[in-house]
Order: sequence, then structure tokens, then C-alpha cells
Amino acid sequence: MHFNRFGLAFDYPDNWSIDTDDSQDRYAAVTVYSPEGGFWSVSGHAAGGDPAELTQAVLDQMRRDYQDLDNEPAADVVAGHSLTGLDMNFYCLDLTNTAQVRTLETSDAIYLIICQAEDREWDRISPVFAAITTSFVAALPDD
Repeated sequence: MHFNRFGLAFDYPDNWSIDTDDSQDRYAAVTVYSPEGGFWSVSGHAAGGDPAELTQAVLDQMRRDYQDLDNEPAADVVAGHSLTGLDMNFYCLDLTNTAQVRTLETSDAIYLIICQAEDREWDRISPVFAAITTSFVAALPDD
């Protein structure tokens, strides 16, 4: 499937569900959910801010929700763009989970990308998360 609304465009699997939030009248958030519960999400934020603040806000919220959260800095290069953020591991309902947070700064916006899944699912769908991210980044207009 192909999503293209609110200035956000990406490909995602046919059997995944999608949820949008454009209620902020500024930038939209879009989340796609795997049939097993993992998710990939992207939200746009005003250009000129500090991407590290977005990452820190996610980390702060995750620490409030999950006491045994481990995290480490991470970075990727996708379609020629640098994405920075964190990799996180935590327990939820006695299951281990993995989450990735990445930010991408362009001249038009800062994008926050989050993906998360229970670890048994993560092993299967992390390549799908990577493909969705790649399709999103590749669809961005050139600066």
C-alpha cells in the first residue's frame, strides 16, 4: 500500500492497518500497525527546532512508562540522509521489547520516526520497518 497525505508519503504492507492524526492543525502523525501489534510511526514537527529535544521527550516518556528501560545512541544513513536517535529495550507484560527512535531534519520540518515491537516479532519485522523508513525518506523532496 502507499500512503500519501499531509505531506507524508511512504509504502507499507497491505495487511497492516493505518491510523492518522492531523488534529493539531500543524503537522500530522501517521502510524501503521502490524497484525501482531508492532508499529511504525512518523510525525512532522516545525523546522528550526532541536531534533535531540524530540528524542529526549520520547526517552523521558518511555522511562516514565517502563522502569527497566535500556537505551543507547544510534544513527543510520537512509537514502543519503542522516537519521539520529536511540535504540531502546524494555519489558512490557513480562516480554522484552525493542524500540527505535530516529529524527530527520530537513529545511521544511523535523521528522520523528518511532518503531516498536515485542522482540519475537521484532526479529521478523525490523526489515519491514527499515523498508518503510527508506520509502519515507526517499519520498521527501530534495532540499
